[in-house]
Amino acid sequence: MPRPVAAWLAVIALIVLATTAVASQTGSLVILPAAPSEALVQRSRVLAEDFSETRSLPSDGASTDESTSPQDARPSILRRGEQDQKEIYTAPFRRRNLKWDLLFLAATGGLMAGDKHISRAVSPDHATVSQDISNVGIYSMTASVAGLWLSSLRTKDAHARETGFLAAEAVANTAAVVGIMQLIAGRDRPTEGNGNGRFWQNNTLGSSFPSGHSSFSWTMASVVADEYPKPWVRWLVYGTATTVSVTRVTGLKHFSSDVEVGGVFGYLIGQQIFHAHCALGLRSQCHSSKRRGKSKR
Repeated sequence: MPRPVAAWLAVIALIVLATTAVASQTGSLVILPAAPSEALVQRSRVLAEDFSETRSLPSDGASTDESTSPQDARPSILRRGEQDQKEIYTAPFRRRNLKWDLLFLAATGGLMAGDKHISRAVSPDHATVSQDISNVGIYSMTASVAGLWLSSLRTKDAHARETGFLAAEAVANTAAVVGIMQLIAGRDRPTEGNGNGRFWQNNTLGSSFPSGHSSFSWTMASVVADEYPKPWVRWLVYGTATTVSVTRVTGLKHFSSDVEVGGVFGYLIGQQIFHAHCALGLRSQCHSSKRRGKSKR
């Protein structure tokens, strides 16, 4: 099986995992730790609506949207996905982000200017080894995230279940963004064409810009690192994401700007999904000030 196809199959598997998670949630409500804060109570109700887990909501003020039928699970996640995509595409145009946009564009432009020189300096002798390392990195991270969610079905661990679900949701949103960019950019890979990384040459899924491996590894790392903010976890997941990104360049599968853009997009999308949907009370990284409709990033 070609490696690009295998990578996209891993993405599809995570998207299916997210959809399956929504359907499975209709049968059992996640009970968050009790807290006196009214904000926690309100967030629990919102989370219950999003996951179609509203069997136990109070009768007062209940609306027809608070349904637990499986038929309502799919529309709920689709509406949530549409809102996430809207916020992802509008985030760069927010005034507070403009300075970071300029820094990002400057860094990307600098890397693009050096892309062909960097790729030509890479020895092809060990390209296959680098490609194998990047594949092991992305697949092991995918398996770990999926394993967290699957284990939560047995242990009833709300934290592990949220981690697996939000990581899958972040990957699904990242896949939408990366797929559109690859179709539009159509960039040659380092071993294609004249080796200069020309754009608008191969307008299909799997073109070089941006790197899917880099995007997906960084988006999963971003969610997991915030869900489990221990130093060793952060070193592990971000170290894995960095290794995946670097070996895509040394494996001559991508240019340096491909992995930089993919990594930045993946990280920011992971942050967006985590702070928009994390449940208050499960971990310290989730703050009420980061909720949807308020200031984020």
